[in-house]
Amino acid sequence: MRPFFSRIIKPWLALTAAAILAGASQQACTKDATAKAPDAPAAVEAGRRENGVHVVDLAVTEKGFEPGAVQLKKGEPVKLVVTRKTDVTCATELVMDEYKIDAKLPLDTPVEIAFTPSQSGTLRYGCAMGKMIAGTFVVD
Repeated sequence: MRPFFSRIIKPWLALTAAAILAGASQQACTKDATAKAPDAPAAVEAGRRENGVHVVDLAVTEKGFEPGAVQLKKGEPVKLVVTRKTDVTCATELVMDEYKIDAKLPLDTPVEIAFTPSQSGTLRYGCAMGKMIAGTFVVD
């Protein structure tokens, strides 16, 4: 009786327990997957006002553009001051198609980019490689 229990029952019990646990974790994954994940980080109030212009400092780091999402106001002129702080990135340019902006970002050199948001909504910018490294402006 002992060999039967060791060779047949123990493996069967182990497989049954594994199947039950796998089913429970699958349900947990399905439940979590139905919750809506945020598309982008929450936009932050960044920068300062100088003579009616919203000045926003952006950095390009190993993590990408920082801050990643910035709040702007429709019709308010914006001056971005972008500094690439790493050589380990493809974000050596900042591209914003809606405003025909394509600015080179030399290492450790602040680059000023001016534009005025003309529409409310989300404005995406990023690197020249299809915006693989990207950030957003949320325009109110």
